[in-house]
Amino acid sequence: MSEIVTVIGGGLAGSEAAWQMAERGLTVNLFEMRPKVKTGAHETADLGELVCSNSLGSDLPDRASGVLKAELRQLGSMLIACADQTAVPAGGALAVDRHRFAQLITERIQAHPRIKLIRQEMTAIPSGPAIIASGPLTSEPLSEAIAELSGEDHLYFFDAISPIITEESINMEIAFRGSRYGKGDQPEGDYINCPMNREQYQQFIENLVHAERIKLHTFEDAIQSGVKAGPHLFFEGCLPVEIMAERGPDSLAYGPMRPVGLAGPRTEQRGHAVVQLRQDNVAGTLYNMVGFQTNLKFPEQKRVFQSIPGLERAEFVRYGQMHRNTFISAPKLLCPTMQFRHREDLFFAGQITGVESYVGNVATGLLAGWNMSHLLTHRDLLVLPPTTILGSLCHYVTQASLSDFQPMKANFGLLPQLTTKGNRRSGGKMRKRERAQAYAERALADLEAYLGEIA
Repeated sequence: MSEIVTVIGGGLAGSEAAWQMAERGLTVNLFEMRPKVKTGAHETADLGELVCSNSLGSDLPDRASGVLKAELRQLGSMLIACADQTAVPAGGALAVDRHRFAQLITERIQAHPRIKLIRQEMTAIPSGPAIIASGPLTSEPLSEAIAELSGEDHLYFFDAISPIITEESINMEIAFRGSRYGKGDQPEGDYINCPMNREQYQQFIENLVHAERIKLHTFEDAIQSGVKAGPHLFFEGCLPVEIMAERGPDSLAYGPMRPVGLAGPRTEQRGHAVVQLRQDNVAGTLYNMVGFQTNLKFPEQKRVFQSIPGLERAEFVRYGQMHRNTFISAPKLLCPTMQFRHREDLFFAGQITGVESYVGNVATGLLAGWNMSHLLTHRDLLVLPPTTILGSLCHYVTQASLSDFQPMKANFGLLPQLTTKGNRRSGGKMRKRERAQAYAERALADLEAYLGEIA
C-alpha cells in the first residue's frame, strides 16, 4: 500500500479519518489550512477544535446520541477516546475541556508515524485517493473546486455559537448548582442555574427580541455572490436564541430555558424559567450558556445577558457569533459508504455531507477512513446496517429528498421500526423509554454481528 491518501481538513471528521487509515497501514497526508488561513470561528491551530458548544451530546444509553457514541467506542474511535479522557461534568452528557480535547487530538495525530500533518490550504481536489472533510467553513477556492466537480452550487445554513463567561463573575447568591432531577457526577449538580420568575422572564424576552443583531447575507446577497442558499436559512437544531424567542413568548420557557427537574436550594418551587451554564474546562473556571447561541451585536449581548438574574456582573471571555456552514447535496452525490458517486477514490466526511453534530462528524470520518482502507486493499466497502445509528444517519444524508434536505442529527426516528409488539402494561405498545432501550440494544447487537461477519 504505497499510495498516499490525502485528507483535506483537520477537524473532527478529518482527524478521525486520518487516524483510522493510518492504523490500517495507509500513509496519510493530512492538510489543515489553519493557522495560515483563518476561518473566523476557530481560535487556535489545534486539530479537532470545537467552535460551538463543548458538549458532544447525551451519553445516556437510551438516547440516540449516546447509542452513536457507544457504536463509535465499539468501532475504536480515537476522538471519542480523547473525549472520554478530557470529559468535564455535564450530567448525562459527554462534555469536554475543549482546549485539552483539541490538544490531545493534535498530539496523537502528530505522533503517528504514518500521518504527515501539512499546514497548507488545499485549493483543488487531488487526483489521487482523497477524503474531503473540510467542514462547514470550507475556504472559497476549495468550495469552487467542489462545486465544479459536482456540477452544482453548495447549499448552506447559518450556525451559531454560545457565549462563554468566567465562573467567578457569576453571582452565586442568586444562581445555584444543580442538575435536572438530580442527575450528574457532582453532589451539588453539574450545572449552574440562573432562575427567573415570570416578570423577569417576560422582561428578558422583551430585551432579547428588540436587541440589535449583526446583519447576515440575505438570500438575494447570497445568490448575487454565487452561493446557493438551502431551503432553510437556519438549522433548526441550532437556532439563535433571539430567533427562538420570536416564535412566541413562551418558546424559550419550553425550550432551552425550561425549568423542569430543577428546584433552587432557597425554595422548593421551581422558577418560571432558568438559564443553565455548563462547565467548559476541566479547571471549572469557564462556563458556557447552554442553548444561547446568538447573533446579537457584542455590546447587546453584554447588555441583554447581564439582565439575567445572577449574571449582573458576568465577564465574557467569548461572545456568541454566527457563521455560515456549507454542505453538499449528499443525496445526489454520495453513496451510504461516504464515497463520491462519480469517482471511486474520493470520499466526503463530516458536516459538509449534511451530517449535523460533533459526534456525527466523527462517525462519518471514521466510516470514510475505514472504507478508503477497504477500497485500497480491494475489499468490499462497509454499508452499516440501517438499524444502527451510524448506518441510519449515512442512509438518510445519501438517500433523502433534495427538495427538503437539511442537516440531520442522530435520532431514533431514522431507524426502521421495531418488530416487537411491546408489553402488556402499556396495552401492547411499548413505552417511550422502553422503545428507546430496544432501539439501542438492537443497534449495538446488529453492529456487533455485522463486524463479526466482515472480520
